[in-house]
Amino acid sequence: MPESSARSRVRGCLLGGAVGDALGAPVEFVRHAQIVERYGPGGPSEIGEAYGVHGAITDDTQMTLWTAEGCLRAYHRGATKGVVTIPGVTLNAYIRWLDTQEETPPGPDAHTTSWLFRIPELHARRAPGTTCLRALEVRRAKQPFQNQSKGCGGVMRVAPVGLLADNPKQAFTLGAEIAQLTHGHVTGYVAAGAFALAIHALREGATLDEAIGRSIVASAHVTGGGETVAALDRARQLAASDTDEVEAVHALGTVTPGQGPGWVAEEALAVAALCALRHPADVERALRMAVTHDGDSDSTASICGNLLGTALGVEALPERWRTEVELVDVILQVADDLHDARAVEVDGYGRTGPGWYDRYPPG
Repeated sequence: MPESSARSRVRGCLLGGAVGDALGAPVEFVRHAQIVERYGPGGPSEIGEAYGVHGAITDDTQMTLWTAEGCLRAYHRGATKGVVTIPGVTLNAYIRWLDTQEETPPGPDAHTTSWLFRIPELHARRAPGTTCLRALEVRRAKQPFQNQSKGCGGVMRVAPVGLLADNPKQAFTLGAEIAQLTHGHVTGYVAAGAFALAIHALREGATLDEAIGRSIVASAHVTGGGETVAALDRARQLAASDTDEVEAVHALGTVTPGQGPGWVAEEALAVAALCALRHPADVERALRMAVTHDGDSDSTASICGNLLGTALGVEALPERWRTEVELVDVILQVADDLHDARAVEVDGYGRTGPGWYDRYPPG
């Protein structure tokens, strides 16, 4: 793939996710009827205000950035030390995120090696998922972890895994393992592996349908992958049908009747895939479809934005939305760091040269 195209895909993935997140943030807990009353039947056409901030990102984008930090630190450690546990290093990054969400956060000298921790805006609480908070609190205390959650919080954060993985198998396995840090239900982490694999496939030039198809095949070979397979199969069928957009999205909400789709892992991924497949060349229409429903609007749109941004590149994102997202410069910096990771040079003493890698000390 040409250099410019590869960088554009990586930038498109992270910024596309943030655009979807920001578009959905004002309506995350709003019912479909109220969304239509406020914005019309097509849903919001402009990024608005949430949490008192125009273009606000939520915990979805925050945790995506921390996933990238963890993976890049692990990549650095692997390059210089030769031995690394990627989920373990990523867990440390998530605990740094947890520290930003505390009512009494650590002092200004805490986590001095983390450049993300030093960004004040990333300390804002944007409706963080209870499952993620509780699971990380338990892990920070080094207590035994166990839950049976399959909430979408394990899926919505793992796009960087697919961008950095060496191959499809690694993307799927690491996506699942990193989701399993907080979500113990098999569907909660299989869906995350499927998503990371789809992002990897799109980064390598696959079409959306090919990427979703590969995710279905990989999930089908995993014990307990049936719910993810069924949800993605249904999304493909609905995308190819003439079913009304709103009806199609709500048809995927089967686990929590009356609450809308997207609150659990396989539904969030399926809604995102449906919207992307229904409008594979039109990011604006896909993201408006992804937020206009009764469910978890910001997460479904964030995942959809990751998919389409990777497939089409950053230039395909509506320019007026690209410039309005909170922390856009930070998001693009992290995207460039993910793209540039493979260019790092290690000398005979296991040391990396000066430059961008200083942002990601090993471990």
